[in-house]
Amino acid sequence: MKYMLLIYLNELDLSEDERQDCYQKSSQLVDQLKADGKYLAASPLQPTALATSVRVREGKQFITDGPFAETHEQLGGYYLVDSNNLDDAINIAKQIPMAKKGTVEIRPVIELEVSGKI
Repeated sequence: MKYMLLIYLNELDLSEDERQDCYQKSSQLVDQLKADGKYLAASPLQPTALATSVRVREGKQFITDGPFAETHEQLGGYYLVDSNNLDDAINIAKQIPMAKKGTVEIRPVIELEVSGKI
């Protein structure tokens, strides 16, 4: 089963040294997940100041700078993993460096049928 591990933290709480340490430890975790055959994708995200939100209501589009919701923690990155079960996904989430400073949300992924047509 595929799980999306969403990493939430207050992006202003990290110093540049902490951010670089997180990238290094995250790269090591990716190497481990690849070796275990569980890695599908992972990436940190740019700061929310660079986000753009799109909404469509009654046929009209609304585009705003920044994230849609004002929250204490922001989505900072993700891992997409192929796990045996939820317990396995939890064990992976506990290893994500930012789990010590923020929150890792685990969500099962619904796989959609793709026709192959563009």
